[in-house]
Amino acid sequence: MSARPGKVRAARITDLAALGELSRLSQREGPEARSLGLPIAGPPIGVFSLFRFPLGAFTPHDLLYVYEEDGHIGGLLRVERDPARDEWTIVELDAVGAGDAGDIRFRLVQGLLRDAARRGAARLHVACADADGNVPLFMQAGFARYGEEVILFRPADAEPIPALTDLEMRAARIRPALPTDPVALFRLHQAVTPGPVARLEMLRISDWDRGSGGRVPRSSLAPVLRFADVEVFVQETAGGGPDGTQLDGLVQVGVAKEDQPHYLKACVRPDVDATALVRFGLGIIAARTEKGSGHRHEHGVMTPVRTYESPLEHRFEEAGFDVVATVTLLVKETLVRVAEPALVPAIG
Repeated sequence: MSARPGKVRAARITDLAALGELSRLSQREGPEARSLGLPIAGPPIGVFSLFRFPLGAFTPHDLLYVYEEDGHIGGLLRVERDPARDEWTIVELDAVGAGDAGDIRFRLVQGLLRDAARRGAARLHVACADADGNVPLFMQAGFARYGEEVILFRPADAEPIPALTDLEMRAARIRPALPTDPVALFRLHQAVTPGPVARLEMLRISDWDRGSGGRVPRSSLAPVLRFADVEVFVQETAGGGPDGTQLDGLVQVGVAKEDQPHYLKACVRPDVDATALVRFGLGIIAARTEKGSGHRHEHGVMTPVRTYESPLEHRFEEAGFDVVATVTLLVKETLVRVAEPALVPAIG
């Protein structure tokens, strides 16, 4: 990358108008637009973009960096932080200009890495389309590619699926997640997730405790959950399994409060049919969005499915979902692991 006279700095309030325009232009299709590259903002979903929210809608943990050159803003990078886990997630990386965009975005990522090291971030995550040099850019910055997610979408005009009755829920062994479930949820996720991926994401039992109504398990659509009412339901194993607490699966439901799609995430054991959980989740969304509920946002439903979770995506397709994107998952650990010092016998 050639040297440039510009600089990376934290965004200011006075930058917001320029950043809003830059964010909008970067989502356009065309040779000069560079973003995380998810083709999600097209006509089937309207103007909503998974990784582009109003620039004023930040939490205290958000970070926003800009690239400034000759008094002009040429790029932006937005990060969501999880202070409980010291993890950062890049949710927007934009620049416009076919000749300069790659250099600008690389400078932004380098500036982020320096700041993350100073602030003690344990690891950084990003999800992006494998297009416009996205993956090579992050790998050049030291990120490791560790998986892919298929993103599926069910349009708002699809036939609604009614909520299950209490009797049907009991027959399917589905119930709301309880404060006593973190260990069982952790074991379920470990059974579904390949060892290398589980070691990289490093979810702990305590994460399931605080995440039973939040952003666990991790997915590329996690930023959507900021603007949703989130609930988690589990499917018990028939007979309780070996220890009486085993779970066959979980479904995470995020009902949108803003101008965005609803969210559905399922996690099931490899030998379990997820049909009941998928239909149950869609029924919950239908019930929560009926007239008088306060959630009248008709923007469809989105779900992420890891490629190693196949054939789970087929159960979603049977329920009216279509594949709209494939997302690459990358992670970078910023802390260096060292061997634990130990005492050894002295030889006289």
